[in-house]
Amino acid sequence: MKRTIEVRLTLNGEPRSERVDSRLLLVELIRDALDAKGTRIGCLTGDCGACTVLLDGEVRKSCLVLAASISGNDVRTIEGLSGIEALQEAFIAENGFQCGFCTSGMLIAAADLLRHNSSPSHEEIRHAISGNLCRCTGYESIVNAIHRAAHGDKTCAAADDLG
Repeated sequence: MKRTIEVRLTLNGEPRSERVDSRLLLVELIRDALDAKGTRIGCLTGDCGACTVLLDGEVRKSCLVLAASISGNDVRTIEGLSGIEALQEAFIAENGFQCGFCTSGMLIAAADLLRHNSSPSHEEIRHAISGNLCRCTGYESIVNAIHRAAHGDKTCAAADDLG
């Protein structure tokens, strides 16, 4: 027998309510019922980071969270993340994306890093995005983009990696 539950949450600043199957994942609620398609479904095991969101201000992989467990919580997806224009522009300038599948998760992880550390090193950036996989870029352009956004650099060669 299918068990449903009423889930009330705030999605990107807007109160929402949905009746969901108790086994539904948060990523499925976000994409299917709430129509926030920027959050991707990748591995469904928490390994790729494509489904990364902010849950009550904390980075979470929404494929590892049951939708029924977040009633009363605040969820921010890439569509609801404000103040990331410089980060987006840096990703474009540094070619920090190719296919774009990982980009929303990377941007959320990067924005969270910059919220806590406005001047991160390349090492700190790598650590912050370590839960997000990218099959296309080789990561250097992503690290450089985040560094550019943080430091306002026109060039972001990984000089602090050289010793």
